[in-house]
Amino acid sequence: MPGIFKTLTTIVAWVLFIFGLLRLIIGLVMAFASGPSVPPTGVYLDFAVGIASLTLSAVVMQLRRKLE
Repeated sequence: MPGIFKTLTTIVAWVLFIFGLLRLIIGLVMAFASGPSVPPTGVYLDFAVGIASLTLSAVVMQLRRKLE
């Protein structure tokens, strides 16, 4: 396999990882900003998107390992 595929999978994995961490941080900030009341639905969506993104980054890294 050409080396470009390894490079692309590495870039995609890092982008997904950073995006997932940012979404989790944004969700935490929104949860704390809502105070003692029930947090808005967007907080739960941020957590779901963040966890999904982190999971996908792990899957992409497994694919990258198989490309070697």
